[in-house]
Amino acid sequence: MLSTGLPQGAVPRLERPGPLRDRVYEALLELITTRALQPGQHLVESELAGHLGVSRQPVREALQRLNTEGWIDLRPAQGAFVHVPTEDEADQLLTVRTLLEAEAARLAAAGADSAGVAALEELCAEGERAVAADDVDGAVALNARFHAKIMELAGNTVLAELARQVDRRVRWYYTPVARQRGRQSWIEHRELIAAIADRDEQRATHLMREHTEHTRRSYHARAQS
Repeated sequence: MLSTGLPQGAVPRLERPGPLRDRVYEALLELITTRALQPGQHLVESELAGHLGVSRQPVREALQRLNTEGWIDLRPAQGAFVHVPTEDEADQLLTVRTLLEAEAARLAAAGADSAGVAALEELCAEGERAVAADDVDGAVALNARFHAKIMELAGNTVLAELARQVDRRVRWYYTPVARQRGRQSWIEHRELIAAIADRDEQRATHLMREHTEHTRRSYHARAQS
């Protein structure tokens, strides 16, 4: 185990050629999003470079970019640390997520077809299996795919682009409460699917708003405890 806290094999060595600094950035961002790198954790350039099988330069460039985007903090004379989100940051992001997701659910219900509903049902079944197996990482990934599918079914490209901008941070905040939300989250997904299948725009909007609010409240309750 590296002192950065990454288990050996957690990230494959990056392949050349290609935009290496971009792939280093993506690899580090994924590790932060999934909390393989924990909030507050010290990031050592040389160790990250060794783990990814690259030189320190693309790691340094990726850390600069991650700092600009608010994923890490560069502290003078101390180095890089994974950003620790504040309660206000989480609340603002999850509130915006509620607005986007509620509108997506309404639009998905308005244009629902059997293929779209079937895709949601399959994702829900996979998520339920992940929860039953206590596969938190799998459940988090499937939760993101489920919500992305609803956004796709909404058919609004501007809405989808806005959702993509907040998606990774939503995953970041959702991961710590995924086990706590557990099966209940997927029960709520089932209810959403039913509303979309029935083309009930009002109910789909209400259920999605409640669903995302449950996650927001769970995050704050965990942080306060």
